[in-house]
Amino acid sequence: MKLALYSGTFDPITKGHIEIIKKASKMCDKLVVAVLNNSSKKTLFSLEERKEMVQNTLKDIKNIEVIEHTGLLVDYMKEIGCNYIIRGLRAVVDYEYELSLAYGNYDISEGNIETVFIPSSKEYLYVSSSIVRELALYNGKLDKYLDNYVIEKIRKKIKEC
Repeated sequence: MKLALYSGTFDPITKGHIEIIKKASKMCDKLVVAVLNNSSKKTLFSLEERKEMVQNTLKDIKNIEVIEHTGLLVDYMKEIGCNYIIRGLRAVVDYEYELSLAYGNYDISEGNIETVFIPSSKEYLYVSSSIVRELALYNGKLDKYLDNYVIEKIRKKIKEC
């Protein structure tokens, strides 16, 4: 693959996300990481804050570009000539949800976009941004799930709220 895209809300970016991004970056010449503004989700961090955390966390991976995106991802992918979406899979519940997205994106793109699934390692099977936000709220231990830079950001944000 020459060009692929990995998208998410990243509120915040977890070690599980980072693992999938590192694996995906080895599969393509360039990986676009799209930080999404999902109107159906209430986020802790602003779009700009999430993008900055993603950029900082991934700064050592040379073949990625981090962008902000609002709107239909398929339209953006067509604009940049990208035909592959990378999606991480954790548990069986993810598979059903991700498969429906994959078929939807395939249909919307008239068969031009394929989804590549990358399974998560066992240690990240149940890691999610919502779980780490909850842990942070109750001052739980976060180093197993988040990069140190992100831990600082989430601790500061929780104090502000």
